[in-house]
Amino acid sequence: MEDFRVWNLDYFPENILIDILSYLGVRELVRAGRVCERWKRLVKDQRLWRLVDLTAWKGVTSRILWVLLRQYLGCGLRCLRLRGLLLSARGGVFLSKSWLRALTLKCPRLRKLYLLHTDLRGLPSCHLLPPTLQVLELRGCELPPSFFNLTPGSESPGHGGAPSNVGAQQPEPSTAGKRAGSSSGVSIERLVLNNVPSFTDQHLQSLTSWDRLSRLELRDTFRVTANGLRSCAAKHSGSGLEGLSKLKFLEIGITGRQGYQLQMASLGLGSGWLGLEELSLGGKEVGPGLLCASRLKDLHSLCLWACTLSEMQVLRSCRMIRQLRKLEFLEVFFQPKQAPPRVDGEGSDQEEEERDSGEAAGANEEEDGHKRPDGNDPIPRLQRSLAALLPHCTLVFTNCSVQINSD
Repeated sequence: MEDFRVWNLDYFPENILIDILSYLGVRELVRAGRVCERWKRLVKDQRLWRLVDLTAWKGVTSRILWVLLRQYLGCGLRCLRLRGLLLSARGGVFLSKSWLRALTLKCPRLRKLYLLHTDLRGLPSCHLLPPTLQVLELRGCELPPSFFNLTPGSESPGHGGAPSNVGAQQPEPSTAGKRAGSSSGVSIERLVLNNVPSFTDQHLQSLTSWDRLSRLELRDTFRVTANGLRSCAAKHSGSGLEGLSKLKFLEIGITGRQGYQLQMASLGLGSGWLGLEELSLGGKEVGPGLLCASRLKDLHSLCLWACTLSEMQVLRSCRMIRQLRKLEFLEVFFQPKQAPPRVDGEGSDQEEEERDSGEAAGANEEEDGHKRPDGNDPIPRLQRSLAALLPHCTLVFTNCSVQINSD
């Protein structure tokens, strides 16, 4: 017993202590820094501040943001997730222009910014955001009408005379293009808008000036119309490509929020979209989007999620998009097959289609040696039909089920 010694954290190497501290949240890290001088120094290690998530910390004010930025955030920050005061009874200014300028200077490697319930109407333009951002995700936020505009004078009011990286790049346009990653000064490649009611066709039109935008995800953006989407589609013009010509991935989904008129924005895809390779449709936008998917000549991947589909609806749409290489169903309810009453002169195309898919499915079963599954389950039958219809396409079914009617 005399040789027994009480060991404490002072005997641990600093690398191990940093690994232990990495499991703590932001509030716990700040409190841990008050233990002693050594812990205070360890807590400020930038390896602990690469991913900062403040969405679970309710009531974060601008004062707390300033404290975190001055004492902890630095060049190690890669991803920042913030929760605003839009739904808070406290209210007040959350993201100020001066704080965003300081964030740009002190965190030059910030790549992703996620804002939840944030009122951005006090910011005249997105140019106030750090120019190093590659991913911007807005959920439940409020936007000003000109937030995504790239007018020549949009940078100067936001930055004023304060020194910043963006301001230092203005005298040399070529250098600015290299550093920011695009001639427009916006290097954002992925934009996610989730439940942003203030996002309209005007905002969508402003995105056509973003040179590097390749992924656009619109979820529950109820004010985007088919005409707005059609006007932003990439197409040939006299001066070359116009619209969102760099866009490779587009997601449109309406999950059924009450009180808003359904715009069926995915009908805007009917005019075609050059270069669009991946399309994701969800909720009430699946039906209109499937009708227009055949006009997307460069489409290789299609994802359908949170909707109700019939086997015949899927097969008819896939007959027109034979170039698909991946077809994914995510949380889809499939309707069981029902035999409608036959009318003379009708149903011949449907019977022929069912007979062709049935023969192809039977051939596949003989080759594989598998037994035929239950005929009331449309998912295995749909898998066989799609495998025969799209032989080079990868099929993915995730959390799908069969809708059972009480009738």
